[in-house]
Amino acid sequence: MGTQGQGTAQRVAALLAGMTLEEKLAQLVGVWVDAGSGAGVAPMQDAMVDEEPAFEDFARHGIGQITRFYGTAPVDPVSAARSLRERQRWLVENTRTGIPAVVHEECLTGLAAWQATTFPAPLSWGASFDPELIRAMGRAIGATMRSLGIHQGLAPVLDVVRDARWGRVEECIAEDPYLVGTLATSYVRGLQDEGVVATLKHFVGYSASRAGRNLAPVHAGPREVADVLLVPFEMAVLDGGARSVMHSYAEVDGLPAAADRSLLTGVLRDRWGFDGVVVADYFGVAFLASLHGVAADLGDAAAQALTAGVDVELPTGNAYRAPLAAAVRSGLVDTRLVDQAVERVLRQKAALGLLDARFDEPSEDPGSLDPSDHRALAGRIAEEAIVLLANDGTLPLARPARVAVVGPNAHQPTALFGCYSFANHVLEHHPDVPLGIDVPTVLDALRAELNATEIAYAEGCGVDDPDRSGIAAAVAAAAGADVAVVVVGDRAGLFGRGTSGEGCDADDLELPGVQRELVEAVLATGTPVVLVLVTGRPYAVGWALGSCAAVVQAFFPGEEGASAIAGVISGRVNPSGRLPVSMPRSGGSQPYSYLHPPLGGPSSVSNLDPDPARPFGFGLSYTTFSHDRLTVASAVVPTDGTIEVSVRVTNTGTRRGADVVQLYAHDPVASITRPVAQLLGYARVELDQGAAATVQLGVPTTRLAFSGRDLVRGVEPGAIELWVGASCTDRETEATVELVGERHEITVADARWVGVLVDGGTSQV
Repeated sequence: MGTQGQGTAQRVAALLAGMTLEEKLAQLVGVWVDAGSGAGVAPMQDAMVDEEPAFEDFARHGIGQITRFYGTAPVDPVSAARSLRERQRWLVENTRTGIPAVVHEECLTGLAAWQATTFPAPLSWGASFDPELIRAMGRAIGATMRSLGIHQGLAPVLDVVRDARWGRVEECIAEDPYLVGTLATSYVRGLQDEGVVATLKHFVGYSASRAGRNLAPVHAGPREVADVLLVPFEMAVLDGGARSVMHSYAEVDGLPAAADRSLLTGVLRDRWGFDGVVVADYFGVAFLASLHGVAADLGDAAAQALTAGVDVELPTGNAYRAPLAAAVRSGLVDTRLVDQAVERVLRQKAALGLLDARFDEPSEDPGSLDPSDHRALAGRIAEEAIVLLANDGTLPLARPARVAVVGPNAHQPTALFGCYSFANHVLEHHPDVPLGIDVPTVLDALRAELNATEIAYAEGCGVDDPDRSGIAAAVAAAAGADVAVVVVGDRAGLFGRGTSGEGCDADDLELPGVQRELVEAVLATGTPVVLVLVTGRPYAVGWALGSCAAVVQAFFPGEEGASAIAGVISGRVNPSGRLPVSMPRSGGSQPYSYLHPPLGGPSSVSNLDPDPARPFGFGLSYTTFSHDRLTVASAVVPTDGTIEVSVRVTNTGTRRGADVVQLYAHDPVASITRPVAQLLGYARVELDQGAAATVQLGVPTTRLAFSGRDLVRGVEPGAIELWVGASCTDRETEATVELVGERHEITVADARWVGVLVDGGTSQV
């Protein structure tokens, strides 16, 4: 430990030694004084939040965190920043310890505050396959947060998609743990580059809930947990240096994460060496008693959570104030556990500069929360993330005279946002308040993009409204057009108030409401149909892939998403997104992952075919790419070594474009059944027409590690099949490598990232 570290440790120890029990516990809770004005933004919020406390009363012994000061209701950022500074100064001047609070906010698709930029949802991050772009987004979000006096962001989500029916799929990045890990870690690095603490969530298992139901029990085995669900978190902790982790609501095999010491302390701290702060998901400590039934009361819940390793209870202090104080005084909880958690909190505050902050200077004007460079960045992510699923040559449009634009998501700004956007998370409770940001709709963007084209519009139907009365008008508009652009999909919301989002799960994967009827009615006119899916999950639209002239997928593409969609339709943007999740053939195939063993695919022993309509990694372009000359530098590699691979990618088409080079592997004989395909590494490469590039990938053998029969993760010797192609199912160019030596048991010292070098193209890795 350096001199500065020693000084911080001594200062923290001195502060801790002088605190009363109430002052210590105050550092372990948040305060959410305006929770009532943001009703319905957290699970069971009405039941869990009592009468709103006065800030001065609640914080008389100090406070650990201030909950969602900007993100609970629409507030003017300038006046809110001034008010927040006054509260921090009150803590410094009117509490005995004089310690300011950590201020946290949601920031998954940009800071969830009024007037702030709304970026694309995480599935769009995954579709971009562009870690550096996501890091830039993290920096932009962090800069906005820092300008407002916010210290901690409750993002990113590292849950690996396991079931497309789950409502929170839109908050996830992908169904592949390595893709999740690289992009989430990049977001963490970007946010923390700006001095804002990133919070990894939800640790762990949340996305594997039974039948895709929110908070439903999880029955993932220890191998699935270790080899799939934990992998992204390990990367973000060890390689990204994440400073906070949020426990999951999930109970895995009957044990809730908030009470799982083997997870929150054993894996996170003892194995990975994490020394940051573990925070509770909102009301998660109290849920041990009220939902899970593993605690007798709030005091018991607090004791279990603190013992497991939950340092801070959020959003408020249901369990960690009076109930925990009583448990400590009765001897149920060792005071040393309290001291340990408080020490971690104080170390975090010291690192953020809060122990020396006086807040006696006037607050500065934060400026625009939606500046032009942030909008441009949001637009670039949206453009890179749009996936072209089908195209018979209709796209890009060739100067049509008349276009019909129909569908429930064609002229609805909030259709472009996920459930953790401020618009869909908070503003739905404030219908008289404007969006606060400029959000062109798809109709607006197409009118601007195709300014010489006559455009007719009809809504047709609602997203989940059974009313069919508007379909006739949509059919009439399409019948008189050269092309019909039908924009369908989801409406993000919370707890049943949408078709996608937290608590908005699906029991099948058909388009919600009567949207399929709308599409089929327009198809029946004979007018070529460009189907645009603006959704938070992949839907079973295999029926449309062959009948529509083109199918475009946009995963909640953010405030500049409509412009990106219009650009793809016109040809101004060459689509380059790749599916981060498989496009299911039916809801009956769920749960599903491309990472399935042989018996997880079609076989002669079942009449059901679970294969997706479009596989993981799939995406079309307006140009074409070929992949060849896949070579391995050495045909024999030790089990603790690095597989050096190179492959040539060539733009064989007629215009500049971006390809995502995807390297896959399969272990044909192993002690445990292995996936038929596993993404080892990837590189996004920009190439001019006719140009070629050689992509070199240094793959640590740990990318092939799995939990053996003893449940210890390691790399086994044996032959490995390698290939590169346009998706996980496309073996365009192949090679093999032999891993030799003893089985190598994985430690935290082993490399986890694939090194990438591109010769001859522009790389985004």
